[in-house]
Amino acid sequence: MAGGREGLKLLGTWASPFVIRVKLALSFKGLSYEDVEEEDLYHNKSELLLKSNPVHKMVPVLIHNGKPVCESQLIVEYIDEAFGTEGPSLLPAEPYERAMARFWAAYIDDKLFASASQVGRAKTEEEKAEALKQTFMAVETLEAAFKECSKGKPFFGGDSVGYLDIVLGPIIPLAHVGEARFGIKLFDGTRSPLLEAWVERFAMMDAAKAILPEVDKLIEYRKAKHARSAAAMAAAARN
Repeated sequence: MAGGREGLKLLGTWASPFVIRVKLALSFKGLSYEDVEEEDLYHNKSELLLKSNPVHKMVPVLIHNGKPVCESQLIVEYIDEAFGTEGPSLLPAEPYERAMARFWAAYIDDKLFASASQVGRAKTEEEKAEALKQTFMAVETLEAAFKECSKGKPFFGGDSVGYLDIVLGPIIPLAHVGEARFGIKLFDGTRSPLLEAWVERFAMMDAAKAILPEVDKLIEYRKAKHARSAAAMAAAARN
């Protein structure tokens, strides 16, 4: 079967938001797959990953009947098109709405995810403050986008989960981690009431609950990753 475990293989790491994005698409489409965890993306990438994504050498990579597809947004689109008869359609059928969905998907990665990642990487308080400012600006812009795209309905896709819901979905555990570790509330009732409600609604769906990682596990993972990075920098400074 095209959508069976024998036909689909996903190369990834469980904590990557971009891998989570692909897993969400597979979950909502009801597709089974072989989940191949890359243990060490920094020092020991698998031969399969290097062969499947020789350009960027990064996850996620979806392998369908031996053919690799790279980049999370492109993978989600591929899943929707290749398995159009299985599960709900994710991308809008109308060309203009489809173009707008792709526009906002690019904005989510280029603005929201990019600035949010800079918050944790900031080396000074000034850099952190600027990254937070850009992140909150992106949230406010996406609040308006949600109002426009959803047309008063529960999801970006309307009555059911669509492409933009899948693209934004991985921000949910990251937002919970930021609040737990740093007291930063990404979505709130004042700045982004529609998105705050969307977060609760999306996270309660069975297809999302099956994929979104536990916050405590993600916090420990990020603490350990930060400690390894700090130790490596300290060792490099001594040498």
